[in-house]
Amino acid sequence: MQARRNVTVALRKLQMTVLNIRHRTTYRYREPVRLGPHRLMLRPRESRDLRLLSSTLEMTPAASLSWTTDVFGNAVATAGFAGLADGLTIESRVMVELGASPWPVYDIAPSAIHYPFFYSSEERADLGALATPQTFDASGRLGDWSRAFVRGERTDTLALLKDMATGVAAGIGYQSREAEGTQTPLQTIDRGWGSCRDFAVLFAEAARCLGFGARIISGYLYNRDGGPVGAGTTHAWAEIFVPGAGWITFDPTNRAVGGYNLIPLAVGRVIAQVMPMTGTFLGMTDAYLGMSVDVEVTP
Repeated sequence: MQARRNVTVALRKLQMTVLNIRHRTTYRYREPVRLGPHRLMLRPRESRDLRLLSSTLEMTPAASLSWTTDVFGNAVATAGFAGLADGLTIESRVMVELGASPWPVYDIAPSAIHYPFFYSSEERADLGALATPQTFDASGRLGDWSRAFVRGERTDTLALLKDMATGVAAGIGYQSREAEGTQTPLQTIDRGWGSCRDFAVLFAEAARCLGFGARIISGYLYNRDGGPVGAGTTHAWAEIFVPGAGWITFDPTNRAVGGYNLIPLAVGRVIAQVMPMTGTFLGMTDAYLGMSVDVEVTP
């Protein structure tokens, strides 16, 4: 028994990947402005599959940092600035050890293997707003779109969620977008295109229309196989709570299940709660020239 355990531990160590992540964001202004507080969520969330080895945060101009933890357990840094500046550069460097399986097996509770199923009273209480659609849909179109993936009175739960994630990517064209803001699910469906955060919001809200608990994740994508969409920038995906299995990761942008190449920074109910970086400035309305984001995830 001990020998088998040692083999399991040894195999797990062989699967571990150490990654260096550099995330550099630069804001440019036409003239010196006064920088307001900036909220930063750049520290990866540790778990059984992810271990944080080191983390540094540098800013130009220099800033004072205060740290806190939000209601979801995310590490949040608030940067305060003094004086005027015509630019702002924020650079995060972290090293993580990633060990999630590329072929995860989910031990779904017998009561939830088929959809529809019911969460327990405790699960419903704890999920709360995470199981309630967060966007207004008076026409019920999003609900109709979601129910189209239900294949009968008893549908395999995991297959349903996989079909929905695949359906998002199949019906919506991907377009990278650094500009702030996220489309509503119906805007994404009507326009037929969106960024990874639009995909994540559409998938999470569609799942909520079917009664699932869902949360939205921001973080990084490791381009392990040379193909995933969204590498080289920040990424967004979603997780669905299924009894027995717990939170299952779905990346609708890449039609993927499981987080073997994902490094989460923050989880939340809506996309606005998980933005890696938000802040303000005080100056002329035309002072803002733009921003650039550069992310490198390398072994």
